[in-house]
Amino acid sequence: MSSPYRNLLLFVLLSAVWGSAFMAINLGLEFFPPVTFAAIRYDIAGLIMLGYAFWVADNPVPQTRDEWVLVGIGAVFLIAAYHSFLFVGQSDPAVTSAIAAVIVSLSPILTTAFARGLLPSERLTWLGLAGLALGFAGVIVIAQPNPSNLGGEGTLPKLLVLAASAAFALGSVLTRRVEATLEIETLEGWAMLLGGLLMHGIAFGLGESPTAIEVTRDGVLALVYLSVVASAAGFLIYFDLLERLGPIEINLVSYVAPVFAALSGWLFLAEGLSISTVFGFFLILCGFVLIKRRAIQDELRHQHEFVTGRM
Repeated sequence: MSSPYRNLLLFVLLSAVWGSAFMAINLGLEFFPPVTFAAIRYDIAGLIMLGYAFWVADNPVPQTRDEWVLVGIGAVFLIAAYHSFLFVGQSDPAVTSAIAAVIVSLSPILTTAFARGLLPSERLTWLGLAGLALGFAGVIVIAQPNPSNLGGEGTLPKLLVLAASAAFALGSVLTRRVEATLEIETLEGWAMLLGGLLMHGIAFGLGESPTAIEVTRDGVLALVYLSVVASAAGFLIYFDLLERLGPIEINLVSYVAPVFAALSGWLFLAEGLSISTVFGFFLILCGFVLIKRRAIQDELRHQHEFVTGRM
């Protein structure tokens, strides 16, 4: 299979896997306490990824202080904080698979915003600020907050999902401030495993009890899908595409995944899709285009030169 078709197939596959993961989370939350569910997911995924790192990586164990700092940032922000907020938010029936996926799609916009604040060499233009505003407007349209009752009608759980997206974005930027290079399999394996351990501690602090777990076929299937397919296999596909496509094109996964989240939620959980969710997604997508407009233009120009050069 030629490279462009291979990349397209893997891109669609990754979007489908990560989009349907939101459905699997909602399914599994019927049988697991939320943070405990997330912790067990990454116990399994971390062991798989770490085993893979020992197989393929030159240095499967971090060697320096900075390398362990990099792992720590990944464990705290990209794994523990992100998934704790996400799973608790999705435990509310008002947060459908599509709603969660759309709010999480704000992450590339938030990453840019944090980068502008924490990396002095980067600044937002007026159009960039407009894009950031559009992204937050999309979340407001979806969350529909009521100032007199922020906990009503699922507003607070949706804001928890927003906090998950912010944690992931902040962690992504913080990793760029650490002067360390670590093979991605090693970084992901240790971050997943340590992040899982952190979430077990969070679950204990929240009073979650392992005795609340219901061992059912659907619950086990959801856990296996999230651990093996969405986490271990999904990240391997992601990093393969990141190397081939670059960060701009791979970020578009965030905007295709909600389609699969909505479809899988409708097929397996009979979830509906509201007009406000669709409109909010449109605003977030417009915000992404405004913020990344120069990079998108450069990428389109590069693709045009590549195609015309082969004709």
